[in-house]
Amino acid sequence: MNPASHPYTSEEMMTIAAARKFRNRAICFVGVGLPTAAACVARSLYAPDITLVYESGAIGSKPTAVPLSIADPEIAETAEFIVSVPEIFAYWLQGGRIDMGFLGTAQVDRFGNLNTTVIGEYQSPKVRLPGAGGAPHIAANAREIVVILRHNPKALVARLDFLSTARCQGPTTLVTDLGILESEPATGELILTSHYAGSSLDHVREATGWPLAVASGLIETPPPSEQELSVLRSITGNGTQLGKTALSPANHNRLAAA
Repeated sequence: MNPASHPYTSEEMMTIAAARKFRNRAICFVGVGLPTAAACVARSLYAPDITLVYESGAIGSKPTAVPLSIADPEIAETAEFIVSVPEIFAYWLQGGRIDMGFLGTAQVDRFGNLNTTVIGEYQSPKVRLPGAGGAPHIAANAREIVVILRHNPKALVARLDFLSTARCQGPTTLVTDLGILESEPATGELILTSHYAGSSLDHVREATGWPLAVASGLIETPPPSEQELSVLRSITGNGTQLGKTALSPANHNRLAAA
């Protein structure tokens, strides 16, 4: 996407595309960074009754700014109640009470398996990442997941450097800064169903580390509306926090150089 040709950035397009995936009244387990930014937009515009759940034990949080971590006071202070971490996993996740999980990652393969552990060999990695955290439990127990990730051949890979999180058995949606991929029900393979303005099909294929399958009804994703951009920018300070995903900025830079 050429930033000069659009009044929004690729990160804003990606975040708003993810925000549109939230279903009203769903119970959503979300990560910090882009997933929470998307959740804030969704709650403001088209899913006011979603329940946001965080790994730290916060239930029903209503953040008005993007939290810096799961321990950010913004998450706790706006929550309806706080429970213990064991209760989050045993009662909410393993109890089957989570409708949707929204995750970031460093690598994803064509079937939706995730890597958030290392880039390179495990014993002597090029980049040491934050680790799986609660993602394996979210993918195993949520009814569906949405993964948010910048689109390039080092991120969408034919083979993960490390399997941190096995794919969700329910629907998986991958939202990138070039388009949207959705899992094919029979095989679980991620298929391109939508691309953004300025992202040609050839560009998306070149940025994907496996032979990309394309839906027969491929569409162009509607661009962000002025209202969507206004809400997102009020939450993120005109995009200054959009780079704070599950990976730190330092690790993003190291990953790009790996």
